Amino acid sequence: MKTPHPSLFREYDIRGIVGETLHPQDATFIGKSYGSIVVATYGTGAKVAVGRDGRMSSPIMHKALCEGLLSVGCNVVDIGIGPTPMVYFTVWKRDLQGGVMVTGSHNPPTHNGFKFMLGKDSLYGAGIKELESSNVWVAGGKGTLETLNIFQAYVGALAAALTGKKPLKAAWDAGNGAAGEVMAALVKLLPGQHICLNEEIDGTFPNHHPDPTVPKNLEQLIATVKKEKCDVGIAFDGDADRIGVVDGQGRILWGDQLMQLFAADVLKDNPGSTIIADVKASQNLFDEIARLGGKPMMWKTGHSLVKAKMKETKAPLAGEMSGHIFFADKNFGYDDGIYAAVRLLNILAYSDKSLSELFDEMPKAYNTPEIRIECTEERKFKIVDEIKAKLWAEKADFNDTDGVRVNTPEGWWLLRASNTQAVLVARAEAKKEADLPALVEKIKSTLAACGLAFKEGGH
Repeated sequence: MKTPHPSLFREYDIRGIVGETLHPQDATFIGKSYGSIVVATYGTGAKVAVGRDGRMSSPIMHKALCEGLLSVGCNVVDIGIGPTPMVYFTVWKRDLQGGVMVTGSHNPPTHNGFKFMLGKDSLYGAGIKELESSNVWVAGGKGTLETLNIFQAYVGALAAALTGKKPLKAAWDAGNGAAGEVMAALVKLLPGQHICLNEEIDGTFPNHHPDPTVPKNLEQLIATVKKEKCDVGIAFDGDADRIGVVDGQGRILWGDQLMQLFAADVLKDNPGSTIIADVKASQNLFDEIARLGGKPMMWKTGHSLVKAKMKETKAPLAGEMSGHIFFADKNFGYDDGIYAAVRLLNILAYSDKSLSELFDEMPKAYNTPEIRIECTEERKFKIVDEIKAKLWAEKADFNDTDGVRVNTPEGWWLLRASNTQAVLVARAEAKKEADLPALVEKIKSTLAACGLAFKEGGH
């Protein structure tokens, strides 16, 4: 069987362009490789939950993946269409030996891929590379295929997480992604008024792209919040493991600002705990965690990497700028945008302040959004290594946990290679608004020295 295209195998999942770098036979190959690892770890008959998002290519990729799993002796528990966290939920609640989600997440409609669990942990890094290099599969396996309707149990668990009874008014936008049906069912169980947008699952994403880190994708939600005078607006990415939020005035709260609210809530019951945020997060978040008595930890971007670090440090909460929020205090420590939404509603239900008031109380941050600079898969990591070498030579003050986060008297700037797209991700934050342009210019000049240019405003 032909080995799949090497560009598919990323740091924490598999991603490719359907018909170009990703084909159904690759899904079968990956099913055989992953299934062989599961069987080697847990024995023949190990159970693996398999779900899929609403992309047009997901049914055929799902079918081909399951064929590979079954052929090596894995018993497949097919949970059908739904969000990625529903796979995680299934593995935890049913005590399964693995899980696979067929999803292209927030990438364009032509893309697809796979996210993996081995036991209750993410399979990433060397584990993903092992899928690529595996050519010795379990022979003669005859796994079974079971269809499981976990939908109501998952929705019920989400609803149960809201204990506050204050009737809030919220607008919800699934972006025609995999959250749609769960979102529509959930809001019927919640107090208050709820307006659902784009709840129909449609892999062509006809209304806007499902990526809440891009402000343009939140315009419909913002307009609805303002028109309907909502307390909050909530959006999800294509597979609903990420959340986007706007307040009652239509202002966007980024992941690190949401984390300030979540950290305050979690640290009440878990004083002194470690709280993790990725390298893109504002210094304000790390300072706020410390002020609240927590132990702030800066870590690498990537859902699998964060989950592993949470387990190691026993952190009850972690979050990323991209809107991946992980709760391990009252949940299982995985990223679930819908669960994060319920936790936010709970904070608002018990607060005597609106989300807009809570937002106004946060320290002001003078920073750029994520700036995404197109760069080939082959070049992006090399550029970061080149810049890192120059910074070492200059004896600069920088953190190389994930890419380079360079500290200056005026603030900091960041450059890292994305693990999910052919882009470099940049960000800058200044202590004073007037100093921000100079930090952005520093990013530009640093990249120009490597032969790469970008225009401001690119997300």
